[in-house]
Amino acid sequence: MKMLLFPATLVVTLAAAPFLMGAAPMLAGDPPQRRSDQMSALQARRTGAPSLREIESRVIPTMKGAQYLGSDYDSGSAIYTLKFLRDGTVIWVDVDGRNGQIVGRTGR
Repeated sequence: MKMLLFPATLVVTLAAAPFLMGAAPMLAGDPPQRRSDQMSALQARRTGAPSLREIESRVIPTMKGAQYLGSDYDSGSAIYTLKFLRDGTVIWVDVDGRNGQIVGRTGR
């Protein structure tokens, strides 16, 4: 019985390794662009850029009455696009991923 426990423990440990090291795992089905964007965001964090969580903590409180839907990251421009919904209208807030400054907004 002990011999069956070791391989299972090893598999669980190896599967959890990316989480334990602070990296998001990339799934085999992830599109190449998504993997590239994730790696670019990780590189930017290592050079001192604000994290998505830091950006969210600054932007979300300014969007009174809006529901936060999520975000996208474009590695080419280093822009996070945060998406909100207010009164049936979608609002996009573009934030520079290098310094956390809002650089654009659409919707009301």
